[in-house]
Amino acid sequence: MPSNAPDLQGAGPLTETGLGLGSNIGDKPGNILRALALLQERGVIRVTAISSMYRTPPWGYVDQDFFANACALGETRLGPLELLAATNAVERDMGRQTSVRWGPRLIDIDILFHGDAPFETAQLKLPHKDLFERAFVLTPLAEIAPDLHLLGRSVKEAAARFAEEPLEKWTPEDNKTAPSDP
Repeated sequence: MPSNAPDLQGAGPLTETGLGLGSNIGDKPGNILRALALLQERGVIRVTAISSMYRTPPWGYVDQDFFANACALGETRLGPLELLAATNAVERDMGRQTSVRWGPRLIDIDILFHGDAPFETAQLKLPHKDLFERAFVLTPLAEIAPDLHLLGRSVKEAAARFAEEPLEKWTPEDNKTAPSDP
């Protein structure tokens, strides 16, 4: 799906950014691909790489259906808070509704990093505060950015710590055998 986006929004310098995406309602992989398409169509990001889709167990709140997770790399001209507003708008426009913390979601878009420098406000901390604690983020991110270092830490080495986690690449059969959502 990496493609040329229309002219990018914003006046800032072209900055590499990483996104983590997840869904556990409806067509899970389709929701992730639709979110990335919307981000590109709106000129928020020019996607340069997308990981495989991973079928992952729920994290945090575990009484819910499994997730599809993926990561994407891209370029943006938006600053971190502008990018956050744009990703939140895509989530809302796709129909995401607030539920319990870490609960079921049609789409979740997390900004994993924005350029090389750390960034922190009340609304956003980059690199993402839980990035190095989540196999469902590190594994797909290491797949598309094995040489990436954030805050002096290797994403590939951090992902290796989670080699025993129950992550598996999504297959087309998963769409046929997936439990139905309520």
